[in-house]
Amino acid sequence: MNGLASILEPGMFVRHPGHGEWGTGQVQSNIGGRVTVNFENEGKVVIDVNLVSLELVFDV
Repeated sequence: MNGLASILEPGMFVRHPGHGEWGTGQVQSNIGGRVTVNFENEGKVVIDVNLVSLELVFDV
């Protein structure tokens, strides 16, 4: 698991670097590097953070 994945916790906000149209997402769970995120324009998506580097959002 990459460095960011180890700190992602439920309630944190992220963006998907390849899908800006999904908007900001809130982390629901992080189990073994598979992060479930509820995006405002896409709904719930499970992302393998070993393949996708989510971007933390601080200005929500």
